[in-house]
Amino acid sequence: MNYIISASTDIGNTKKTNQDSLNVKVITIGGEQVAFAVLCDGMGGLEKGELASASVVHAYEKWVLERLPALLSAGLRDDILRKEWEGIAGLCNEKIKDYGRRSAISLGTTAAVLLLTRERYYIMNVGDSRVYEIAGQLSVLTRDQTVVAREVEQGLLSLEQARSDPRRSVLLQCIGSSEEVYPDFFFGEPKAGAVYMLCSDGFRHEITEAEIWEGFQPQTMLRAEQMKENELRLIALNKLRQERDNISVITIRTY
Repeated sequence: MNYIISASTDIGNTKKTNQDSLNVKVITIGGEQVAFAVLCDGMGGLEKGELASASVVHAYEKWVLERLPALLSAGLRDDILRKEWEGIAGLCNEKIKDYGRRSAISLGTTAAVLLLTRERYYIMNVGDSRVYEIAGQLSVLTRDQTVVAREVEQGLLSLEQARSDPRRSVLLQCIGSSEEVYPDFFFGEPKAGAVYMLCSDGFRHEITEAEIWEGFQPQTMLRAEQMKENELRLIALNKLRQERDNISVITIRTY
C-alpha cells in the first residue's frame, strides 16, 4: 500500500486564533510504507485551546518516532496499540488538567488518530472530530462522543434533528477536561484506491455528506495538489455558509 497525503486548516470567519492542530505523514519502516495522521480541535479560555491540541498532536507524533518501528517489527497487535494510545491520552489529560489548574483556565481538545498499514487501519477517537472512508461510498468510521449523538443512539433525536440541535457540539468528554478519558477504538482492513479523511467538526457542519463525497471522490484525488485544491474548495464553501469555528481537514489517498 502506498499513500498520497494533504492537509489544510483555516481560522474561519469569527475566531481570533486557530485552536486546531494536525499532522499527517508517510513513513517507510522495514521497506513498508505506513501513513499516520492526528487531528485535534482545541477549546479553552484565553484562547489556550491551541496549547491543548498541539500538546496532544506532539505526544502522538513522538510515539510514531519512538515506538511504532519496534511495534511493527514485532507484529503490531490491536490490544498493544490500544493500551499505548490510551496511555498517551490519559497522560495528556492529566498534564492539560494540571496546566489548567495552575493557570486558572479551562481547556481541552478532541483527538482523532489514524494509522494505516498494508493490512489494517487503527483509529482512536475522543470527542467529535471524525475519520471517514471514501471509496464506493462515504462511511464515517468513528462515533461522535457528544450529547446529541448519544440521544440519536437512544432514539430520542432523529439524524435530521441532530444536525440543527443547538447542543450538537456539547462533548461527553475531551482530553484535558474529563476526570478520566475513555477513547473509542476502531479497527479494520484498509482499501486501496480509497480516501481516508480526518476533520474537525468545523469542517462538516455547514456542508453535506453528499458534498464531501463529491469533493473527495478517489478519482479526483490523484495528486497532492489536487487533494489540496479540493480541501480548500470545501473550506471556502463552509466559510461562505458562515461556519463560525476553525476548519481543519486531512486527506490520505491509498493506492
